[in-house]
Amino acid sequence: MSILTSSNPVLSDQSLGRVLNAPDAVRSGSATATVQGVLAKTGFCTILAVAAGAAGYAIATTYPPMFMISMIASLVVSLILFFVMMAKPSAAIICAPVYSISQGLFLGCLSLMLENILAARGVAVPGGLALQAFIITGSLMTAMLALHSFNIIRAGPRFQSVLMVMTVGLGIAMFAAFIVSMFGVSLPWLSLSGAFGGGSAAWIGLAINAGILILASLWLLVDLAQIDEAVAAGAPKAMEWMLAFGLIVTLAWVYLEALKLAFRLAAMFGDRK
Repeated sequence: MSILTSSNPVLSDQSLGRVLNAPDAVRSGSATATVQGVLAKTGFCTILAVAAGAAGYAIATTYPPMFMISMIASLVVSLILFFVMMAKPSAAIICAPVYSISQGLFLGCLSLMLENILAARGVAVPGGLALQAFIITGSLMTAMLALHSFNIIRAGPRFQSVLMVMTVGLGIAMFAAFIVSMFGVSLPWLSLSGAFGGGSAAWIGLAINAGILILASLWLLVDLAQIDEAVAAGAPKAMEWMLAFGLIVTLAWVYLEALKLAFRLAAMFGDRK
C-alpha cells in the first residue's frame, strides 16, 4: 500500500501501518472504513470544537484569565494526545473528540481576545471574528472537497513534496523571526499589531497571512487523498477516527490562519467608532 505522507504526524505511514497491520483488523464488509464514515466523524468533532469554542468565548467574557489557562491546557493536552497517538493509533476514538474540545476552547478564547483588541481601538467587527473565521474555514474546506472530488487538483507525491518543502521553509522562517525578536529586532509585518500601523508592513503581513492560509488549505487535499487511499486499501473501521483526527488538526490550523486574516482585515479596513 502507498499512502501519501500527511502534514500530520499522526497520519504518517508508520502510524497508519500499525493500524492496517494489526492482527485484529477486520478488512471486509461493514468493518472497513468508508469516506462517509470519516467525514461523519470529522463533522462530529467539528461540532464539539464549535460548542467548546462558544463555551470558551462565553467563559472568557466574564473571566479573562481563562484565555491563558486554556492556551496552556490546550498545549499540554495536544502534546499528550500526540504521544498517545504515536504509541497507540487506535486511541483516536478518544483523542479526536478530546483534541477537538481543547482546540475549540483555545480558539474561542483567542477569538474573544482579538475582538477585545479591536474593540479597544474602536474597530467594529460585523458578526464577530469567530463567525468570519468559521465562514472562511468552511468555504475553504468546501472548495478543497470540490477540487478533490472533481479531480481538479491531484494531491500526488510531487504535490505533497512541494507542500512539505514550503511548510518546512515556513517553520524555519518563523523560528528565525522568533530568535531575532529576542534580540530586539522588530518585524512589524509578522506581528498582528502591525496591521494597525498601515503602510507596507500591514500589506506585507496581510499577504503573508493569506499565503499561509492557502498553504494550510492545500494540506487538506493531501489529507483527503490519504483518506481515499486508506479506504481503497481496506483500512479497518477504527481507522476512521484516526483519519478524522488528522483532518481536524489541519482544519484547526486553517481556522487559526483565517482568524488572523479576519483580524488583519478588520484592523486595516474596519469601520472605526
